[in-house]
Amino acid sequence: MIERKTKEFWQATMALGAASLLIFANIYFPQPLLPLFTGEFNISETTSSLLISVSLFVLGISFFLYTALSDAYGRRNIIFIAMALGTVGTIGIGAAPSFEWILAARIFQAAALAGIPVAAMAYISEEYSVRAMTIAVGIYISCNSLGGMGGRVLSGVLTDAWDWRAAFIAMAVVNFLLFVIVYLWLPRSQQFKPRPFRWKEILQNNKNHLTNPVMGYAYIIGGLHFLVFIGIFTFITYYLSNDPFRVSTTVLGLLFLTYGAGTVSSTLAGRAAQRWKQTTCMGIGIICMVISIAMTLIPSFVVIIVALIILSFGFFFVHSSSSSWVTRHADKAKASASGLYLTSYYLGGSLGSVYFGWLWSSFAWSGVTIGALCVMVITSTCVIRLRAKERKEVESTQVYSVVASQKS
Repeated sequence: MIERKTKEFWQATMALGAASLLIFANIYFPQPLLPLFTGEFNISETTSSLLISVSLFVLGISFFLYTALSDAYGRRNIIFIAMALGTVGTIGIGAAPSFEWILAARIFQAAALAGIPVAAMAYISEEYSVRAMTIAVGIYISCNSLGGMGGRVLSGVLTDAWDWRAAFIAMAVVNFLLFVIVYLWLPRSQQFKPRPFRWKEILQNNKNHLTNPVMGYAYIIGGLHFLVFIGIFTFITYYLSNDPFRVSTTVLGLLFLTYGAGTVSSTLAGRAAQRWKQTTCMGIGIICMVISIAMTLIPSFVVIIVALIILSFGFFFVHSSSSSWVTRHADKAKASASGLYLTSYYLGGSLGSVYFGWLWSSFAWSGVTIGALCVMVITSTCVIRLRAKERKEVESTQVYSVVASQKS
């Protein structure tokens, strides 16, 4: 098993982090460009946002397939293939002649890249010791935020410097460099045991996880929080590109530097889980998100930037905690448990553009914020339910300890 504070731990974790950088940099690369595509292709804001929402939807529904494929053919193999095919999709987007072709290339890219998070989380759950696992998940999710931030910033800056097609080609070059890092650093699996590709077993495992209320609440938390996070960051670009702000594409790209707070908070969440209950960590993240959403109603560019920093910190803090909850509480079929979490996570994110698109067109930014706060009420209720489960676990452990001491 891979233990903390070893050379193998850091090599494996950094390799998985590089794979995470690749998927999230590519998935969110077009986000600062949505207002540009709206004007260039003469489409609506909601249609342009399909480049994000449809990609997230395809990611979500593709996880089921990759869960089975990684069980049959190995985690490393799936990661390598997904990275290579995802890069082909990136090149295809840069060469696309119309918005419809861009959307088609995005669908192909998302379907390919879906293999990375499923295989990576399964690799962590199998190859790392229990104490090392929590830290590794936190660092991996930190790289999620770093990749999303880096991709958005790079696309905005390169598009203003040259054009959006050149920006996508530059991203393909970055993909190749990240692929080399993962290929050289990711150790071969030692605990992996291939299993036949059995659909009935896969469906039964997924059914067991979905009917388990403990898992179900965690899935809802992940999906709805991502819905809020994606919705806020998608429509803040339209809010800030209009009066009274009128910011440029470069500034919209630089806006996503606020993701850096998520990079920090994901790692902190992994360490915090060593001391506090995971539901306590989720609660901290939710409080940060609620405060930040309310702050965006203040019509000040500086205040909005601070709000986005707090939003990123809170979101990734709770996301790291809820995904670790799933990994820790899955008694068997850990790959399918993680896959279902990712499915709910990205399906929730894919609905963000639809839900907030209606609120934006009907009630402008105030409608977006009120809609987000309503969702946070639901996720807070789910955390309260998980906390009750956590309390029962503690009580059971205490009873077991008393009985064991009496026997001895």
